Amino acid sequence: MSRYRDVALFFALASLWGGSFVAIEVGLDYYPPVLYAAFRFDVAALVLVSYVLLTESEPLPRTRGDLAAIGFSGGLSVAANNSLLFVGQQYTTSGIASITYSLVPIATAAVAAAWVGGSDLDARGAFGVVLAFVGVGLVAQPDPANLAGGVTIGVGLISIGVLAVAVGSVGLRTVETSFSSIALTGWAMLFGALLIHGLSVGLGEPQQLPVAELPAVGALLFLGVLSSAVAYTIYFTLLDRLGAFEINLVSYVVPVVATVAGAVLLSEPVTPLTVAGFAVIVAGFALLKRHAIADEVPRLLSRVGGLF
Repeated sequence: MSRYRDVALFFALASLWGGSFVAIEVGLDYYPPVLYAAFRFDVAALVLVSYVLLTESEPLPRTRGDLAAIGFSGGLSVAANNSLLFVGQQYTTSGIASITYSLVPIATAAVAAAWVGGSDLDARGAFGVVLAFVGVGLVAQPDPANLAGGVTIGVGLISIGVLAVAVGSVGLRTVETSFSSIALTGWAMLFGALLIHGLSVGLGEPQQLPVAELPAVGALLFLGVLSSAVAYTIYFTLLDRLGAFEINLVSYVVPVVATVAGAVLLSEPVTPLTVAGFAVIVAGFALLKRHAIADEVPRLLSRVGGLF
């Protein structure tokens, strides 16, 4: 029964994170992008911090390591990443944004190798990283006559956000914390939301209250409650049960969900070059993680076989 539950949770996580890119596209019709990102984490922090305060025995940050972890996660993975994602997604489709975002495991491995050392990044692994970024180049559909506009600029901004996530994730490995991963995520979301609000004001975005129109309310609640608070709770549950390699595979299911949902719900185009770029990114991941894949595939097959 637990195997069925893990599979259901895995695909629920992919659906929630994939759907978030579509919800961003919907909400951008109603809000300035950075303010919209701030609203997302206002809602997420309210839900997750409330949950932590009600259920955790040690819910509050108590050490310098706790504060450093909140800084890495809230400042980089939440604030910098989402500000760039929401701004960048003004220029892209849901599918292209999600495919670009699938670089996160690859970029994290590259940053880890440079910062703390990483066994995956030998010559073939380094080529896998390069190959993945070539795939992003294909997804960006660069126009030599207009490199400063269109999809290219959107993919560029989202890629910088991906690097912020990678640096934040690796930075977390360098500090010790005294509270749970869910508690850390809740406080990081609150800190990140405050930073994003400050950035929105600093950029001169018009400040407004959340919009009451149904599509805007639905998109914001989906982002804040389902694809943030609920999804990250699922993520940490599966991380404990499945391990880092298996849960990272969700990064390659999310773009499929986002691309299909964007095409069906928003009539977004899907070009052959976008599909080819995604395939190249997956090939880069496979090359980078070839040893882990060789070790994990038999176990994954046994899990799947156990379902039938």
